[in-house]
Amino acid sequence: MKTVKKTTKRASNRTANKAINKTTNKTIKKPTKRTGSKNAEVKKARGNYAKGYVKEPIRSDVLYGRNPVMEALKSGKQIEKIMLQEGARNSCGKILSLARDKGVRVDFTNKLLLDKMTGDEAHQGIICIVSQYEYAELDEVLESIRDRKVGGKGSVLVLLDEIEDPHNLGAIMRTAECSGADAVIIPQRRSVGLTETVAKTSAGAIEYMPCVRVGNMANTIDLLKEKGYWICGADMDGESLWSSKLTGNIAIVIGNEGKGISRLVREKCDYIVSVPMVGRIQSLNASNAAAVLLYEALRQNQ
Repeated sequence: MKTVKKTTKRASNRTANKAINKTTNKTIKKPTKRTGSKNAEVKKARGNYAKGYVKEPIRSDVLYGRNPVMEALKSGKQIEKIMLQEGARNSCGKILSLARDKGVRVDFTNKLLLDKMTGDEAHQGIICIVSQYEYAELDEVLESIRDRKVGGKGSVLVLLDEIEDPHNLGAIMRTAECSGADAVIIPQRRSVGLTETVAKTSAGAIEYMPCVRVGNMANTIDLLKEKGYWICGADMDGESLWSSKLTGNIAIVIGNEGKGISRLVREKCDYIVSVPMVGRIQSLNASNAAAVLLYEALRQNQ
């Protein structure tokens, strides 16, 4: 006795569709879903707040809109960087020109990031990040050092050549303050500035350690040499730190986390020192290397 299998309605429909396809020799395409407006992808990327996404508050150091950014530049307010939406160059031409004259860094980004940073407010394709902490002036720092150390011990400065990690900058500022250094000097471009993360990592040292931001590190080194400073670069192929002299007025140069000291800055250094390595790993983190050099300078100047 044979058993007859029941066929479902869906299976019979599939068989019928295959038969139609064979006879017509055409493929039947599934209807595509309409995307609606052309901004559908943008809305999707922003996130659906109705499904539990929380709208981020606007940071206190963010200014947005063409007029506020222009006025911030005109007023001389210390600005970390300007972020400009791709495609907004023409409408922000005057701002870009003024930023270039003042040496302010400009980064080009997408609309979604600007939307997120401004809480979806009308930013007109441009925002600027205002410095939350005040930078010191090099002339004032050097004058203060001269007044405080007449007939006393030498001065120690820390020059950071394109340090990009805020945790490293914060840690170095903390060590510099604890070891008695006089100031930290950073370049205006290709370097992290004084941010909230730097302040937190410095454990309060940011309130006491002067941080100078300069337009050109090589020119600054030339100026320091005129003021009687010896420039000591930290790199892997230098002479041993234990046999190096770190007394008197000295500026210690710490290079970028990945690339080290840039070629031009290295050429300006009077000598290069390295921290002896006896383990399998042959390098230290930038903030760790700075700590070793700063405390060796403190030891030698005791």
